[in-house]
Amino acid sequence: MRRTRLAVLVATSALVVAGAAVVWTAGPAAAAANTATFTKTSDWGSGWEGRVTVTNGGTAAFSSWTVAFDLPAGTSVSSAWEADVTAAGTRWTFRNKSYNGTVAGGASVTFGLIGAGPGSPSNCTLNGASCGGAVVTPPPTTSSPTPRPTTPGPTTPPPTTPPPTTPPPTTPPPTTPPPNNGTLPKHFLTGYWHNFVNQAVELRLRDTPAQYDLVAVSFAEATSTPGAVTFGVDPELSAALGGYSDADFRADVRTLQARGSKVILSVGGEAGRVAVSDAASAAAFSNTMWSIIQSYGFDGVDIDLENGLNPTYMAQALRSLHAKKSNLIITMAPQTIDMQSTAGSYFALALAIKDILTVVHTQFYNSGAMLGCDQNAAYAQGTVNFIVALACIQLENGLRPDQVALGLPAGAGAAGGGVVSPSVVNAALDCLARGTNCGTFKPPRTYPGIRGAMTWSVNWDVTNGNGFAGTVGPHLDTLP
Repeated sequence: MRRTRLAVLVATSALVVAGAAVVWTAGPAAAAANTATFTKTSDWGSGWEGRVTVTNGGTAAFSSWTVAFDLPAGTSVSSAWEADVTAAGTRWTFRNKSYNGTVAGGASVTFGLIGAGPGSPSNCTLNGASCGGAVVTPPPTTSSPTPRPTTPGPTTPPPTTPPPTTPPPTTPPPTTPPPNNGTLPKHFLTGYWHNFVNQAVELRLRDTPAQYDLVAVSFAEATSTPGAVTFGVDPELSAALGGYSDADFRADVRTLQARGSKVILSVGGEAGRVAVSDAASAAAFSNTMWSIIQSYGFDGVDIDLENGLNPTYMAQALRSLHAKKSNLIITMAPQTIDMQSTAGSYFALALAIKDILTVVHTQFYNSGAMLGCDQNAAYAQGTVNFIVALACIQLENGLRPDQVALGLPAGAGAAGGGVVSPSVVNAALDCLARGTNCGTFKPPRTYPGIRGAMTWSVNWDVTNGNGFAGTVGPHLDTLP
């Protein structure tokens, strides 16, 4: 999730395209220092989704980057994320955002785009230097599209195949029992509370509307020790509220719990840099998070690491933490791209801790058009089709319905794309739970146990009149 944000990434001085895609290389000296990789991650014939990853192979950071290339007539860029894009004829230029221009030595950044038409990039330049290279034409694939477009545009229309005339089957009972997560309802509403100041209204935790069953406090922060986290009331927030102390916050945690809500601590966010990549950092994460949970009385932890994670060691850290508190709530808030394939690190983590995982509430926003579980076409964000077809990927690939929830923005200002009316969220829930109110896409079965909905954020919801909680919260009570 973003504080004011919308994320980006990419950089440097030679482009090498991996897999079935375009291959660009600069001279040997440049290639030794910096590389960039373009990959077509999906190709549906009339369009494709691509990803550019740039690695700074040197030791010195650079502070900005510009990637440009040509597309043949009949092919254009319909959306992009993690970069600002402009076009002059057939020449397309991608520049870093204000927050992702600096790339440290040895680090990598990525941006993505949706191509409309069959052509591939050529004549690449990076920071004005020729990338050179050749084009390898890939066969169409049906793998996953990506996240966070910053320049929405026309996308491939969703399929128009009529829904089946017979009702879809209902999911069988889960083969593994759900974890003991206290008293969360069968269907519940989650909201993120801002421990920082941005354009949304500032709130004391106790002022969270009562419709929220689960409140995720955003965010725990990294320390200088790998894996370790820390938390305290943000000084700017305290000042904006006319004084809000740690003691006030701790009392507010107890207030929400007394009225039946659960309060968890979210780790990361768009700007988060918590890294759990080995046994030592896994232990540091578990130990410091446990100290915070004990100190503040949190009911659990939310993993919202939007800059990558190591599923092996994060699973180790979470299992260690769960061993200390058997009814620990564990949630995850991946970006849409993170849950497109079970091979992805976030999906792998979810499956690795399935026996102790409470719910995954994927951020179905700030995303380009993406393939759903039918692998048939790229669905445009901000629609019932998009939400249902992408939730279906998780539901058909290992997660129980009670471990899947729908994450959407709470109105204007909360996200850069994918903002929908709360009635669209309710329609998507109905489609998944009952097989009603679907768009042109209908899932292969119904999932009456679908867990609920999440919004970014409580603060944005209150700013926009509490329409999300006031509409989606009551609707969750009507689900099977």
